[in-house]
Amino acid sequence: MIKFGVIGTNWITESFIKAASELDDFALTAVYSRTQDRAKEFAAQFGAPFIFTDLETMARSNEIDAVYIASPNSLHARQAILCLTNGKHVLCEKPLASNTAEIKGMIAAAKNNHVLLMEALKTTLLPNFKSIQENLHKIGPIRRYTASYCQYSSRYDKYKEGIVLNAFDPGFSNGSLMDIGIYCIYPAVVLFGKPEAVKATGVMLDSGVDGEGTVLLQYKDMDAVTMHSKITDSYIPSEIQGEAGSILIDKISTAEGVKINYRDGRTEDISQPQMSESMYYEAEEFIRLIQSKQFESSVNSYANSLLVAEIMEEARHQIGLVFPADNR
Repeated sequence: MIKFGVIGTNWITESFIKAASELDDFALTAVYSRTQDRAKEFAAQFGAPFIFTDLETMARSNEIDAVYIASPNSLHARQAILCLTNGKHVLCEKPLASNTAEIKGMIAAAKNNHVLLMEALKTTLLPNFKSIQENLHKIGPIRRYTASYCQYSSRYDKYKEGIVLNAFDPGFSNGSLMDIGIYCIYPAVVLFGKPEAVKATGVMLDSGVDGEGTVLLQYKDMDAVTMHSKITDSYIPSEIQGEAGSILIDKISTAEGVKINYRDGRTEDISQPQMSESMYYEAEEFIRLIQSKQFESSVNSYANSLLVAEIMEEARHQIGLVFPADNR
């Protein structure tokens, strides 16, 4: 059994616990919250025997082997490094940190303490993403990747009322690119590697974060167009275009349905069965790596996480998106 502690008592932590609980080797043993009442409430909801309101005490505790971090983006690096330094494996929500400098510090802490650090980007670990990789050769030379993830945030209504919640606060290293755009960019990096050039546009909100935007990745023989938004919805699928056909992906974040449309008119459903809780697969990968004494995922690797962060950093520079964390 891998004994987990969680940092963050929100809906995404709830989703992770429900998904990971499908694994025989997962045990939730501890909950951290800034307030004791919230820690008690959340721990009782999921049957966790221990609660903490002091992060350093939790990091030193022998009651946990690993930590899942789902706090605001700006806190990821500090919290992860504290846990890693105390010998705890860390599964950290995407984006892994505010910028590349923070990620390099996290990686160094993991290596120095011989523990696992992995970014919790679920898409690239799904069975249907693996199916895309295995069937990519069928569509001939790749010429374009288009990924769209545009989801109107319920918090945007509050924003328009003058209430700036975490999702639209640059102090928490948030905004559309960081929260939504990464789902489009990370798969492109895993599939196609490092682009030759990055070009970005975006709509900046008065609070200092981006509401929506587009990031173009230019490769030698193809391009990748990624579209993200927290202030509009989109209903179009994502697509990988090849000279012999195209792979259509219903939702880039969860890839529930994947098919090939060939130029000759044939279609092929390449979808694979997936657990209803899509975060199951990141938990499975993380636990498997711990049990096999591996300290880095070959999919959500350090190199991939760093490259994605570099792309987003360059995109932020081009649209003028700066976080307080960038000046630390």
